[in-house]
Amino acid sequence: MFMKNIGFIGAGNMANAIINGMLSNNVASPENIFVFDVDSSKLDALSEKGVNICKDACETVRKSRFVFLAVKPQNYGEVLETISTAVTDNNIIVSIAAGISINYVVSALKSDCGCVRVMPNTPLLLGCGATALCPSENISDDDFDFVRRIFSTSGVCRVLPESQMNTVISVNGSSPAYIYLFAKAMRDYAAEQGIDEKSAMELICSTLIGSAEMLMKSGDDVDTLIKKVSSPGGTTLAALEVLDKGGFYENIKDAMAACTKRAEELGK
Repeated sequence: MFMKNIGFIGAGNMANAIINGMLSNNVASPENIFVFDVDSSKLDALSEKGVNICKDACETVRKSRFVFLAVKPQNYGEVLETISTAVTDNNIIVSIAAGISINYVVSALKSDCGCVRVMPNTPLLLGCGATALCPSENISDDDFDFVRRIFSTSGVCRVLPESQMNTVISVNGSSPAYIYLFAKAMRDYAAEQGIDEKSAMELICSTLIGSAEMLMKSGDDVDTLIKKVSSPGGTTLAALEVLDKGGFYENIKDAMAACTKRAEELGK
């Protein structure tokens, strides 16, 4: 088994984002990547890139050292049972599903293989991902560093204890959807006032990017940045007062709590 062969069981959007990131950042070559999906139509584009297409999940495991489980949480039990006869202690399993614990994975596989639990997000598609990782206790530093490099070349990575991996889904995994909804409301209001969509979206997106840069690089904390935009008696305070009356701040935290709760419900 080649040390750096990488397998993917599941070829959906996240698997494609990870694979494309590895190829564009020279983390792996197409000949070292092996993929299987029950939906063969998802494999066509990957095949054109020179990636190896496998006939089933077990073949993917046998030809790979690092195996990414890129399937929905509801399908994990079936997939783990299927590949349990092929997995050896030499494999490193990378789980990217919400709520699936390291213990559940290795117990279902009846193996002492290393495991990394990962929560990426969809901006990984553009090399702007935010990924949380948690390694099993028995994984070597070299193996974990290789998995971390796969994600760090396509964005920011942070290592967290497993006790926080369900919670962090609300922070980086699901949170792009909250931001898209916020942008949608801004876009729709602009349209109602006669501002064309292209101009509105360019202004909104640049504002989101600039605000993120201010949070990262200005040296000011969040409360200070809010105050710097909010002149007494001005337009920003008028907007913030409406958001406050509507429970905007608490609603965001409640939404994040609901996200975490669902991850725990899916959890195994």
